[in-house]
Amino acid sequence: MDLRGKLNDALKEAMRAKDADRLSTLRLINAAIKDRDIARRGEGREGGVEEAEILAILGKMVKQRQESARAYEEGGRLELAEKERAEIAVIEDFLPRQLTEEEAEAAIEAAIKEVGASSIRDMGKVMAVLKAKYTGRMDFGSVGAKVKGMIG
Repeated sequence: MDLRGKLNDALKEAMRAKDADRLSTLRLINAAIKDRDIARRGEGREGGVEEAEILAILGKMVKQRQESARAYEEGGRLELAEKERAEIAVIEDFLPRQLTEEEAEAAIEAAIKEVGASSIRDMGKVMAVLKAKYTGRMDFGSVGAKVKGMIG
């Protein structure tokens, strides 16, 4: 079953279980995906959002909530930070397992070899290969620095 189908099944299950918090988060996910569908139509592209784009949306949602939780903690709003963390847990149910540090480094090395990267100018090619293969499975914010370190 595709990711969109899993999300819809989880939404129905949360409704049946009357799990308001999970239901709320799942509705936010569906809304974000539908927004992207609408944006694609506006760009003249047919069809719905692809699996890789859904994973990117989910990854972005997790990152936003992590930042919000940090800000709430710094502001002494622990109940709001906990709510953000609960939403992260629901979203992460639909993301593939994150690569370990060692697996990420091995993937970066393989991508560098694959594109024959020899200088920092090849970083875009390396990142494109990594995003194509590992979207949703690695944090691309930290990967950029690692790629720079390995190339340059």
